[in-house]
Amino acid sequence: MTHLLDDTYLKPFEAAIRGRADHAVARANELTGGKGTLADWASAHEFYGLHRTARGWVFREWAPHATSMWLVGDFSKWKIDPRFECFRRPKSDVWECKIPAKAIRHGDNYRLEMRWEGGRGERIPAYARYVKQDPETNLFCAQVYEPKAKYVWRHAAPKAPKMPFIYEAHVGMGSEEEKVASYAEFRDNVLPRIKKAGYNTVQLMAIMEHPYYGSFGYHVSSFFAASSRFGTPDELKSLIDTAHGMGLRVIMDLVHSHAVKNERDGLSLFDGTDYQYFHSGPKGWHSAWDSRCFDYGKTDVLHFLLSNCRFWLDEYHFDGYRFDGVTSMLFWNHGLGDAFTNYGMYFNGSMDDDAWCYLNLANRVIHEVNPQAITIAEDVSGMPGCAAPAKDCGIGFDYRMAMGEPDFWFRLAEKLSDDDWPMGGLFYELTNKRAEEKVVSYVESHDQALVGGKTFFFTLADAAIYWGMGKDQ
Repeated sequence: MTHLLDDTYLKPFEAAIRGRADHAVARANELTGGKGTLADWASAHEFYGLHRTARGWVFREWAPHATSMWLVGDFSKWKIDPRFECFRRPKSDVWECKIPAKAIRHGDNYRLEMRWEGGRGERIPAYARYVKQDPETNLFCAQVYEPKAKYVWRHAAPKAPKMPFIYEAHVGMGSEEEKVASYAEFRDNVLPRIKKAGYNTVQLMAIMEHPYYGSFGYHVSSFFAASSRFGTPDELKSLIDTAHGMGLRVIMDLVHSHAVKNERDGLSLFDGTDYQYFHSGPKGWHSAWDSRCFDYGKTDVLHFLLSNCRFWLDEYHFDGYRFDGVTSMLFWNHGLGDAFTNYGMYFNGSMDDDAWCYLNLANRVIHEVNPQAITIAEDVSGMPGCAAPAKDCGIGFDYRMAMGEPDFWFRLAEKLSDDDWPMGGLFYELTNKRAEEKVVSYVESHDQALVGGKTFFFTLADAAIYWGMGKDQ
């Protein structure tokens, strides 16, 4: 770990740094049993959920606390039908249902009816690949997405550039019309403009399905489903395929820092317990975001999340991820109110070591699946080793997102004339990073441009934009 220990202030914490790295290696060996790669193990999406087989269909779900379970949907006239009852596999917490080929068709809507000791509930399967909202009831349900013709990819992904020049975008907001735009419209109307502007990478927000559109995709309910608000899975594939043909790489916001609290639509109280996917009690709730916090120490949760990392690379050919809320994941108090002014704050028991381990394993899976993929950590804590290689006892991210820079630029634009901008302060802010890490820097990110604030240009121009931009000026 040469790079980390070049920082002499980290010397007193060498044992803790090595201990975290050793724990991640041991956990990976434990998960794989020493057989195959971690990426091979991260394939829960190929086992769980609804899949077509040579003999028909098979559905599987992990629900330890459930006592009975059925698939209900268009095929059962939305009633419990013994033909679609799931049974617990012997000596396991896995439920399974085998269904004749003609019993289920492409386009059928479905959900789970589940019972547990002391209760029952409707649920969307955790591994659902396509989830739609009924415009009349506003309820979500899974939908069978098995078109006769599978999408045929036309273009290979471009190689990773020496430096990513990233255009951050939200598909639904990618239209001048007052509506939610589609994958197809973004593909046809926005991608050419991004390419013309000189970018080499597109970062897409809000791809994972989320019940509340206004959350900008950060309260995820179905982690394996591309949001149906913007179109079909094949239309998202076409968007990415077209971008690749234009020489653009496509990464997505990956939200593994928390999950929506919805029970019917999401994972909260999925099998009747509050601890299946999440920590039990107050530790399992994010007070600032009103959402659920994953228990990264549980093997089945790791299986779910690491498989999710692999799924979007395999199924949609994404070229990497920006991990949302890394600081929130790493610290038990989610980093709220902390200034991180001394190194002891990273090693005083305030960190969730299981979250550190998960992020290390996630980077390992992603780079095993696609060595050209890039990973970016949204971290404001300055965690040592966040963007250092695993071989140097780091987490393994390729880049850290420099979260403070957009705020800095906007403070300058709002409070000072550009004649008074401090060059020393600019230099410090633009070079404020650890020696072992590369950073991604924005003048404005979604936190500024998409959530109701002014763009940087408008902040600079302000009211003068209305009278100072005529052709005769």
